[in-house]
Amino acid sequence: MSENFDALLVLSFGGPERPEDVMPFLENVTRGRGVPRERLLEVAENYALFGGQSPINEQCRALISALRAELDAHGVKLPIYWGNRNWHPFLEETMRTMSADGVRRTLVFVTSAYGSYSACRQYLEDIEKAKAAVGCDTPSYERLPHYCLLPGFVEPLIGNVSAAFERIPPQRRAAARLLFTAHSIPLAMAQTSDYLSQLKEVARLVAQGVPHPEYRLVFQSRSGPPQQPWLEPDIRDALRAEAEAGMKDVVVAPIGFISDHMEVKFDLDTQARELAESLGVHMVRAATVGTHPKFVAMIRELIEQRLNGVREACPWPCTTTCCPPPQHTGRPVAR
Repeated sequence: MSENFDALLVLSFGGPERPEDVMPFLENVTRGRGVPRERLLEVAENYALFGGQSPINEQCRALISALRAELDAHGVKLPIYWGNRNWHPFLEETMRTMSADGVRRTLVFVTSAYGSYSACRQYLEDIEKAKAAVGCDTPSYERLPHYCLLPGFVEPLIGNVSAAFERIPPQRRAAARLLFTAHSIPLAMAQTSDYLSQLKEVARLVAQGVPHPEYRLVFQSRSGPPQQPWLEPDIRDALRAEAEAGMKDVVVAPIGFISDHMEVKFDLDTQARELAESLGVHMVRAATVGTHPKFVAMIRELIEQRLNGVREACPWPCTTTCCPPPQHTGRPVAR
């Protein structure tokens, strides 16, 4: 049985592309949360290190281009639209374009592989808000399933981590520590989702595939008030602990992200690397999946399954009740 989807919507976080975009972008991200302007100015300095530009939008363009070529090569004639939560192209703008183009039913691919309120449910809420703002004739939608455990995501990670270990002298590789990183979230948010369980399973599968048994799951990019409990340990605390234990080599693998955007470029490649160097630790950062052919093929396969009416059992399905918003907690802020 085939299903009549007539478009694909790639839905992402968004990021500034010029220095003058940075503060408006950060204000969008933190609207309604009472974040002091002084804090936003501090975060804006991080973007200044990269010319006032986040890599995320260009990485979305690259993924869409690779996916367009993949769909064309397999005869999937589905137009691709792109909308962001926090910067142009805003989701509402994209929804208006889709409506004007006559799109009636769209599949949605979210650029987050895991489930939590901020990585899953909030994106669906954003779609509903955009539909309400646009009004009648907006397309209905169906989100593609969480894909963190699929081979098209896990296998590229295994290859990237293996390549990172190749950059450590052979005689030191067995003793090196493998640190898997993901965006930290408030404990209250983690308790209402499978985020932590998913990350632990992906870490296990990747470590097993490398193989490298000496690994830990750590977190990064915390943005909430200090009195609020978030997932730990932080990557920098983990690096200090490894240095104190005499560790000389560490591979850092950002399994929580699909591309090398600001949380990778600044929090890992800048902050964590500078700390590692000061501690005398040789840190090698593994690549994210990006536009890896297996990852792009996985997205195409998920699309084809839905077009053919196939809904395979998923250990972590996206349902109407999954990933509810936690009460009285802050939400992660893009860095």
